[in-house]
Amino acid sequence: MKKIISVVGARPNFMKMAPVHRAFQKYKSEYQHLICHTGQHYDEKMSKIFFEDLELPHPDFYLGVGSGSHAQQTARVMIEFEKILIEQQPECVIVYGDVNSTIACAMTAVKLGIKVAHVEAGLRSFDRTMPEEINRILTDSISDFLFVTEQSGIDNLKNEGVVTDKVFFVGNTMIDSLIYYQIKANQSNAHTTYELNSGDLVLATLHRPHNVDTTEQLEKIVSLLNSISEKAKILFPIHPRTRKNLEAAKLISTFKKNIIITEPIGYINFLSLMQKSKLIITDSGGIQEETTYLGIQCITARDNTERPSTVEIGTNQLVGTNWEDVGNAALSVLSGNFKQGSIPPLWDGHAAERIVEMLDERL
Repeated sequence: MKKIISVVGARPNFMKMAPVHRAFQKYKSEYQHLICHTGQHYDEKMSKIFFEDLELPHPDFYLGVGSGSHAQQTARVMIEFEKILIEQQPECVIVYGDVNSTIACAMTAVKLGIKVAHVEAGLRSFDRTMPEEINRILTDSISDFLFVTEQSGIDNLKNEGVVTDKVFFVGNTMIDSLIYYQIKANQSNAHTTYELNSGDLVLATLHRPHNVDTTEQLEKIVSLLNSISEKAKILFPIHPRTRKNLEAAKLISTFKKNIIITEPIGYINFLSLMQKSKLIITDSGGIQEETTYLGIQCITARDNTERPSTVEIGTNQLVGTNWEDVGNAALSVLSGNFKQGSIPPLWDGHAAERIVEMLDERL
């Protein structure tokens, strides 16, 4: 029986990996699919919720590397993951997305002569100040199988000189998860929990360093959300990094009462809230994709995106980090000026099946 190890390091990886794990269950007699959680981003309560929401088994391996500088985190993952690879001798390691665990485990596997598959390959923001961009470029350069979510990924890899027989356009496993769990999300009582009405809700998720690591930027965010809250109720699940910085700047108490501040929310409840929102303001990558599939209005507070199909085809508006522009775009949406969008090719709920089929043919 062939062993495959999937590596997850942060919560978005769970949603990308869960459909792949399910797809491998059809090949139980041929493959043993194992899960390694590096613990790069680890909150016991939230990790437990995500694994339960996604109906995933307990990870086969937990590295517990925790936080630290990029170098420290990458080094710890490599040291611990090498032990697992030497013991388990898998045929292939599957890495997801663009976190430090992705490049760390890819490098470790390649140096041991183990094949690597990168799910969500080819995405580029063309901003090398983003650690994620470096992780994407390096992982793609050493992987044996590059599974692409959108046309830009194919174009980027071609421009970088990657041989075409390593590149596979399969669709988006994040959307696989969304489609699979939509019924469960529809049964969620999250709206009741937060005393919300459908249709007048704005969701906000902001965590990127350039947005939340200075008091000046945080003050602008608070002012923006306070202004928007005069038009609609806002639910703001605060990322630990954002909360820490808001508390240090003594800004938490300055949010108006129409803004509901919460801890991070589990996947199913967040999906339920997203489906019933009028607008989402974010600097996340995955949310740009989920809103595009759902046809929900999305404003991305970033100067670039590695997911251009969400802007070119979907409902995402890439507004930048001028908070006055973000506010104007939000108020325009709330007054009824919606961006029309459609669903990108192969975002159909079957990406993971294509990935596993292609690996089965080639391993």
